[in-house]
Amino acid sequence: MDTLLFHHNNRPCSATSKRPYAAVSDPISPMSLDPIQLDSLLLSFLSLSDKTTVPLLDHAFDDLIESSPDQNVMIERALLLGSVLLEAGKRSARKRDCLHNAVVWPLPPDLTIKVLTMLDTQSVCYAAAACSFFRKCASDPLCYASIDLITVIPKVNNMVVSTMIQRSGKALRSLKLGLMPGPTALFGSSQTCIYSTRNSPDISGFSWNDKRSRQGKESCILSRSCLSSLGSDNGAPGALLRRLHLNNIERVDNTALSAALSVCPSLLDLEIVGLHVELRQTLESVSKHCHLIERLFFESSKTGRDDSLKLSPTCSDLVQNCPNLNSLALRGFKLQDFKILALIKGFRKLKHLDFSTSYSISGAFLKKLVGGAGGNLLEVIILRDCMHLRKAEVERFISSIIAGEFKFLRHLDVSNREGLASEEDWCSRCYDPSFIPAEQLFRERPNFSLLAEFPVEGSFIEFGQMISSDDMSPPQQLSCHMSDGSCFVNTSDSCYNSDLGSGNEDNHDTSVIIYEESSDEADFLSV
Repeated sequence: MDTLLFHHNNRPCSATSKRPYAAVSDPISPMSLDPIQLDSLLLSFLSLSDKTTVPLLDHAFDDLIESSPDQNVMIERALLLGSVLLEAGKRSARKRDCLHNAVVWPLPPDLTIKVLTMLDTQSVCYAAAACSFFRKCASDPLCYASIDLITVIPKVNNMVVSTMIQRSGKALRSLKLGLMPGPTALFGSSQTCIYSTRNSPDISGFSWNDKRSRQGKESCILSRSCLSSLGSDNGAPGALLRRLHLNNIERVDNTALSAALSVCPSLLDLEIVGLHVELRQTLESVSKHCHLIERLFFESSKTGRDDSLKLSPTCSDLVQNCPNLNSLALRGFKLQDFKILALIKGFRKLKHLDFSTSYSISGAFLKKLVGGAGGNLLEVIILRDCMHLRKAEVERFISSIIAGEFKFLRHLDVSNREGLASEEDWCSRCYDPSFIPAEQLFRERPNFSLLAEFPVEGSFIEFGQMISSDDMSPPQQLSCHMSDGSCFVNTSDSCYNSDLGSGNEDNHDTSVIIYEESSDEADFLSV
């Protein structure tokens, strides 16, 4: 006669029906099961997963654990088996979803890759995380041909840069690294006077004020070796690089930058903002390694203190070795007029010129360009916040434009938060733009754009279309197309506090300054 026993869950079971558990400590070896038996066992196990059998399975497992002589071993085996089945199920679900996406997604892989190449770097990474199908498409090197890792908050390190460059391989064409500060206002208390016969176009994105050095802000976590991956695989990533933008990476020095430029012989567009590198050494590296350069944008991290540029051999080598340069921006450097004149005369394809916030520029180089002596193709000249820029030189230059000179010139910016210097004493400032014959200028050049912003201490007059400070966007963007079909943008904005006492305030003509350099430099100037 069987004896009925009651477990803790009050479910009756027969005492004589209890199974021995000797096999628990000595489970069946998987090697003893052929694949057919294993498949049958797994199929039988999975058939118990419907809603009606799950509670019975749960109770059976509790009974098994309670009756087991080694409960810990049984629990660990159950957890292991459960995790194996869970991962196998997730893996199969991903494969199923991937096949589903590949069927439902209307584009084939090649067109999907084409779409991904049109996205920014962050969006490509988001797409790759969406599903296996997109991740496979996003692994194509073409998706990383244009890498933009410029952020407002420091969150990109050397490993991220190296990984992205390795993914791009030989397809890398554009690389942007560093930090970009948040949007800042125009120089608040200034009186804005914009001369134009048409409304200034709206712009989006960052103005140049947004690109300037991040003094007092978070430091970039990129080190001086962040560009070393460009030289990996015998320099394959950098060999076909067309665009390199580096913003506020304080640890990149002259040696690191020179090493990066040495593996980028195809570079067309170089932008350097807020790096602690010297102007002379940087230009020497460019002239030595980047002979195809078309756009050079270089903004100093030490406004007015870098006086390293030499007329010979730095300027002469740059002009000789980089004849395709059509856009030159050297901002915040100490540049004398005769050096600027040599560069303008040397670069015969020059269209965009920007020396904003540079010290020692009086504007005397402008009168030496009159009569076709140089700069015949110039379309844009930006001399914003050049502290030593003289009123007389600006007035003389505008008169030459009215007289028919510089026929391709369409934009001139002579804004100055310090006002323009007078002819006799640069400390005497002019804040009144009434000396500009704007009506006559726009009568002769109806599509010309003249931008003049002066402090509130100065008065202002209105000619053409006047844009008030309430609905004024940052100064207009002017774009220019590169030979490879890409497009770059020149923007202007004010940025610096003057350092009275620096510059060439004691000199009233560039011929006096020439003798500060060697006689070879003076000979080069006359070319």
